[in-house]
Amino acid sequence: MALACWIPSIFVGIAILCTVGKSVQRTGRTSALVTRHIRVLRGGSQPHLVQASDGLFYVLKFANNPQGPNLLFNESMGSELYRACKLPVPTWKPLLVTDSFLDQNPDCWIQTGEGCLRPQSGLCFGSQFLGNNGVQTLEVLPGSSLKRVRNHGSFWLAWVIDICAKHADNRQALFLKNSTQKFTAYFIDHGHLFGGPQGKQNVHFLTSRYLDPRIYQNVSPRYFCKLQKTAEELNSDDLWKRAQALPEDWKTASAFDGLTQALNRLSSATLLQGILDTMADAQQRSMQREHLECDFKYELPAIVLYPRVQSTGRGPSRIVRDASYPACS
Repeated sequence: MALACWIPSIFVGIAILCTVGKSVQRTGRTSALVTRHIRVLRGGSQPHLVQASDGLFYVLKFANNPQGPNLLFNESMGSELYRACKLPVPTWKPLLVTDSFLDQNPDCWIQTGEGCLRPQSGLCFGSQFLGNNGVQTLEVLPGSSLKRVRNHGSFWLAWVIDICAKHADNRQALFLKNSTQKFTAYFIDHGHLFGGPQGKQNVHFLTSRYLDPRIYQNVSPRYFCKLQKTAEELNSDDLWKRAQALPEDWKTASAFDGLTQALNRLSSATLLQGILDTMADAQQRSMQREHLECDFKYELPAIVLYPRVQSTGRGPSRIVRDASYPACS
C-alpha cells in the first residue's frame, strides 16, 4: 500500500519538476524531488534533513518557515554572493516537496504556538548536507585548533560581505576536518542577510562577526587590499540574473531591495575602505580587552548541530594589526 502511494507521487513530482525546471535552470541549479525525511534539525527556521531524488542529503527550509518570507531568497542569493567572492559554501538547489510527501511525513510539519502548521508544498531551499561519508564536521573549535583552519583569512571577507549585506545574525560556519587534521571552513545559514527574513532589520556592524573573534588572525595590509579588490570585481549583472531566475514565490520587493543595496555597497571603493578601517579598529579593541581580561576565563556554549561538535573556551588573543593601514590604490 505504501509503495502504491509512493509511486504516483514520484510521477507527479517529476511532472512538476519538468514544468518549473526551465526557469530554475537559469540560476545554474537543477532541481530535485524530496523523497525521504530523515530528521528535524535545530534552528529558528525549523530546517529538516532530507534525501532527494539525486541520492544526496540536504538541509531543507520551507517557504512558509517561522522566520519570514525572504528566507529562501536570502539563503539562495547569499550562497550565490559568497560563491561569487570565491568563499566556500555548500552546494544548494531548489527541492520539490509534494503534497503527498507532506501527508506521509507529519514529522516535517512546522511547530507553532497554536499547534502544527502544514508546510507549503512546492519548491523549497536545499543546502547540501556536509556531514556525508563519515566526514567530521564541527561548528565551533577550541582555541588550540584555530591555527589548523586552512582558510581563516576568509572570515575577514565574509565579514565585509555581511556588513554590506546587512546580515542580522552572527556569521555561522562549519569546519570540515581532512585526513591531515586540517580544517576548512564552509559558510552556512545566510537567511538573515539583506536585512533579515522580514527584510526590515537595521543592524550594528558587529552583529555579523563570527562568535569567536580569535578566528580573525593576523592579515597584512596587502590582504585587506585584496579583499577590497575581490568585492569591487563582483559581477553584479550575473548575480542579478540569478536572482531573477529564482522561483516566483521566493521573490519579494524587500529582498530585491536588500540585494540591490548590498551590491551597491560592495561596488563602492570609498565605503569599502571605511568598512575595512572600522573592522580592523573594532577587532583590535576586542583583542586588547581580552588581553586585559585574560585571568577571567569562560566558555562559549557548546552548539550542537552535527555529531562531535566541540565547545570552545576564550582566552588571550592576538591583536590583528594597526587599523591605520595604507589605503588601497
